[in-house]
Amino acid sequence: MFDIGVNLTSSQFAKDGPAVLDRARTAGVTGLLITGTDLQESQAACELAQQHPGYCWPTAGVHPHQASSWNEQTAERIRELASQPQVVAIGECGLDFNRNFSTPEQQERAFSAQLALAAELEMPVFLHCRDAHARFAALLTPWLDKLPAAVVHCFTGTAEELEGCLSLGLSIGITGWVCDERRGLELRALLPQIPAERLLLETDAPYLLPRDLHPKPASRRNEPCFLPHIVRQVATWRQEDPEWLGQKTDENARRLFRLE
Repeated sequence: MFDIGVNLTSSQFAKDGPAVLDRARTAGVTGLLITGTDLQESQAACELAQQHPGYCWPTAGVHPHQASSWNEQTAERIRELASQPQVVAIGECGLDFNRNFSTPEQQERAFSAQLALAAELEMPVFLHCRDAHARFAALLTPWLDKLPAAVVHCFTGTAEELEGCLSLGLSIGITGWVCDERRGLELRALLPQIPAERLLLETDAPYLLPRDLHPKPASRRNEPCFLPHIVRQVATWRQEDPEWLGQKTDENARRLFRLE
C-alpha cells in the first residue's frame, strides 16, 4: 500500500523521522509521497527523498495557504526542483477559500502558474481544493488535456463535487478524515462511487489522525504506519477485500506518478 500524502518535512517529525519510516515499512507501507507545500518544504522534501531512494518521492509546489509567496524567483526555483528526476508531481497546489491565508487572487495566480509549469514539464499535479470547487474546476479544466494526470489530495467535498471531479478525469485521494464519526460520514457514504482505478489513499501525516483507531495512540500525531487502518476501513465501507484494495491503490499511485 502506498501513502500519497505525507508531510514528512513537518517539524513534528524532526526528532524521529527515520523511526517513522521504519514503522511505516514494518506496517507494510511500500512507498511514500512527500508533500512540498512551499519553496522551503519542497527543497526539504527533495533532500529527504534523496536519502530514501525507491521508497520516498517528493512533490514540488506552493500550497494555496502560501500562495502570497509566489513570485518570479519562487517560480524559477520550483521549476529547478521539478526538473530533478526524483520529483514526480507539481504541487501541492490549488485553492482554499476556507481560510484565505493568501487572498483568492494570490491563490489563483499561483495555481494557474503551477498548472502551466506542470503542462510544460509534462508532470502530474497534486491538487488541493477546499470550499472553492467551482473556481478550482474553472481554472483547472483548460489544462487537463495538457497534463498526464491529476489527483485531488484529501478530498472532503460533496457528492456533486465528487461527480464533478470524476467527470474531469481526476483521481481522488482519501485520508483518515473518512474515519471521523463527526464530519466524515458524508464522505464515507460516497466511497463506493469512486472507481477503483481512480482511488488513492493517504494519511496526510502528521495531520488527520483517524479518530477510530483502537487503542488510541498516546500522541495525536498521525503517521504513515496508520495507513493500513485507513485501507481496512475504506475497504469495509466499499465492501472490498483490504489486501486487494491496498495493492490496487498502490498500483494506482505508481501508475499516476510514473514510478519505477
